[in-house]
Amino acid sequence: MADPATYRPAPGSIPESPGVYRFRDPGGRVIYVGKAKSLRQRLNSYFADFAGLHPRTQTMLTTAASVDWTVVGTEVEALQLEYSWIKEFDPRFNVKYRDDKSYPYLAVTMGEDFPRVQVLRGAKRKGTRYFGPYSHAWAIRETVDLLLRVFPVRTCSAGVFKRAGQIGRPCLLGYIDKCSAPCVGRVTPEEHRALAEDFCDFMAGNTGRFIKRLEREMREAAAVEEYERAARLRDDVQALQRALEKQTVVLGDGTDCDVIALAEDPLEAAIQVFYVRGGRIRGQRGWVVDKVEEATPGELVEQFLLQMYGEATIPREILVPARPPDEAALIELLSEQRGSRVDLRVPQRGDKKSLMETVERNAKESLAQHKLRRASDLTTRSRALQEIADALDLDQAPLRIECYDVSHIQGENVVASMVVFEDGLARKSEYRRFSIRTGEGDVASIYEVICRRFKRYLEERAATGELDAGTDDEAGHDATGHDATGHGGDGYDANGYGAAGRGGAATPIDPETGRPRKFAYPPNLVVVDGGPAQAAAAQRALDELGIDDIAVCGLAKRLEEVWLPGDDQPVILPRSSEGLYLLQRVRDEAHRFAITYHRTKRSKSLKESALDHVPGLGPARRQALLRHFGSVKRLREASAEEIREVPGIGRATAEAIVAALRGESPSPAGQGS
Repeated sequence: MADPATYRPAPGSIPESPGVYRFRDPGGRVIYVGKAKSLRQRLNSYFADFAGLHPRTQTMLTTAASVDWTVVGTEVEALQLEYSWIKEFDPRFNVKYRDDKSYPYLAVTMGEDFPRVQVLRGAKRKGTRYFGPYSHAWAIRETVDLLLRVFPVRTCSAGVFKRAGQIGRPCLLGYIDKCSAPCVGRVTPEEHRALAEDFCDFMAGNTGRFIKRLEREMREAAAVEEYERAARLRDDVQALQRALEKQTVVLGDGTDCDVIALAEDPLEAAIQVFYVRGGRIRGQRGWVVDKVEEATPGELVEQFLLQMYGEATIPREILVPARPPDEAALIELLSEQRGSRVDLRVPQRGDKKSLMETVERNAKESLAQHKLRRASDLTTRSRALQEIADALDLDQAPLRIECYDVSHIQGENVVASMVVFEDGLARKSEYRRFSIRTGEGDVASIYEVICRRFKRYLEERAATGELDAGTDDEAGHDATGHDATGHGGDGYDANGYGAAGRGGAATPIDPETGRPRKFAYPPNLVVVDGGPAQAAAAQRALDELGIDDIAVCGLAKRLEEVWLPGDDQPVILPRSSEGLYLLQRVRDEAHRFAITYHRTKRSKSLKESALDHVPGLGPARRQALLRHFGSVKRLREASAEEIREVPGIGRATAEAIVAALRGESPSPAGQGS
């Protein structure tokens, strides 16, 4: 690892002009490209306070061995040069957008003598007009099948086209009038090209003139009693209308725009684009990006626009979720590439705002599906567990991981969660939730929940005869709401043994109930949501219980740092690490489970009333009191005699109600009603 001070530029040698800079590794390979309004300010920020930088930036600086720069005249030139260098050098520390799948396009090869309609994927070719992208290839083929009735353009391959010309007989499509058969000279090259141009005009949104023309010809044919031709023209009109129905109308006629939305977490971001042409959604496309550097939504939008529109067609209007930091320069660059004005807008209301929300939902779904695919891959999970073992210096991969999180609002309704991942997958039947008793902060809450969980572990192991009896303590509630001594979970195999993680021992079974003991199976790794203080509290709880074979770490949210108990510096896992990705999933699941329990408990506490604890006062009488007085406030102001006016309320109950509502001790009189 290089020391950034060894290659820091000399003071005063960096110009204050706009420009683009490159960090290179010892082999001279470019590892990061960036732009700046002032090169001096930007580069000095890397070297002024190394300890205060984000860990990902620190990694980049220690990987690099030199930095150079190029001065440009304007911010627009800086954007252009940055894009060119990123494309040329493919730096490892720059954000890279990759498709979450391969999207097909409808392509018309206008560069050929006889243009061909086909489905294409991948890089775009010169001389070919593209429409889309579409979500599925079958959607393109359905549309093409309808349009070939009206625009019988060639769809066959070069080999089939040549063979038909040699034998003088067209293919099947030529016989059923879905191809004009230029291969055998039924139409001239000029006539076939005109058909291809009409096909492209229709796909580009200029649909009205074709339908009107066919309707006019249909009426003319009917007027001269050419009913068969009129029927064919009627079917052609219906085919065009069905093709249009497959494309949803979302905005006003003539609206051409790209709608871009994103969904992100600390490690990744998903980008979705809807292509709107002529007010209709013509296609969509998605990308998933690893966030190898810290970036705001606006910065992600800027990087995406630069990479997406480097070679693609740019519409008149682009709707984005957040404004890029160098908006004016970016608009100027895009307008220059398009050849006319490009508007960059963040929709605030109306149809465009609604469409943006739809695209955003698609982005969130895309990110969720990407995470699911990534998590379900066995090879990836195995690599993630091994990376965690290597980073934390564990003897073996942590096949069972338990993660704990605390949730509260200003110290009220403090709860904690415990989630379990076995072999990299969530095991929801093993989830538990805890009501915290101390309420003295997150560190004390973590200490309490670890003590309670592992005291119960010692008890359960002692019950099997493997350990001496431990101390008695309530552990917590499981994911279904049962407490730890109850039984509401599943998780045992056909032989009556509780299922464990791959390579782990079977969960001990309670001989009295035949069900798995809830806390008898220990984890290989305990993860707590938090930094060094929380990790130290968890380790202290295990030490006091005499448990020394379970590893502990903390995962801090802000910088995704992994803290080991007693260490002054965190363990930094690479942003692309599958191990960090798994730890984040475990932590986020614990956070979700804790938040869910906290909301339930808070909602219940808000519905509680001082009347709930008055002896002898059931739901019917409480409702009668509220109906009579109208509110708890008026009831609190009433005397015992006034309360006794409510049917069913006796003297002792009335005095108990007054005492409960005013915080007084009830009179020693006996109960009555």
